[in-house]
Amino acid sequence: MVLVRPTHPGNIGATARAMRNMGLSRLMLVEPQDFPSDTAAARAAGADDVLTSAEGFANVADAVAGCKLVVATTARPRSIGWPVETPKAVMPEVAKVSDEGEVAMLFGQERAGLSNAEVDHAQRLIRIPVNDDFSSLNLAAAVLLVAYELSMAGGDIPATHPEEESPEEEYPSAEESHFFYEHLEKVLRAIGFLKPTASTRLMRKLVWLFTRARPSIEEINILRGILTAVERIDRKNNNKNKAQ
Repeated sequence: MVLVRPTHPGNIGATARAMRNMGLSRLMLVEPQDFPSDTAAARAAGADDVLTSAEGFANVADAVAGCKLVVATTARPRSIGWPVETPKAVMPEVAKVSDEGEVAMLFGQERAGLSNAEVDHAQRLIRIPVNDDFSSLNLAAAVLLVAYELSMAGGDIPATHPEEESPEEEYPSAEESHFFYEHLEKVLRAIGFLKPTASTRLMRKLVWLFTRARPSIEEINILRGILTAVERIDRKNNNKNKAQ
């Protein structure tokens, strides 16, 4: 569980308690406003092991580096138009991927939530269904609800017979995906597809396109090979033009 810029130490402690209730132990804090704190310790109500082992990070990118899957929570509509699912719909996938590697669940600041740039690190976006007339939800309560759905999802994945199983795909970490997007943006700028103006929104749409497709490591390597070939041709054309 990753809390991004939490402002109230009590919510950090209550989150530790909620995680302990659901058998989770790894808590990450990105730029907490007030931590360590006696208030956090009091609200943890005995979940001291989760609280004392909490890891601090300077940004979301560092917190999710190496994760096989990143899920972001949101309570408001996003202009980019990403599909927003319920925790119940996404947690079976989270439970399955967690057998392969680490999964990060992002929770934003109590008042402002996650920024668009922080959401861009995720491959799935979830919203807890609540009363639209009163949608404000305490941070620790949100963590508890998501953690509960995750614990329930452990038995929701249907078993398959060994002879029916297909080879497991390996998926890139958040860091590997970030390197691919950097490479993609670099090439698209070099060939003139991305213009200096209004390129950020288009790049975010491309990121989400690949996020929905969820390419494997092998597929990412193929795509990067294509990008490298495009770079080679572009460089050759530029040299030819200079020679003329």
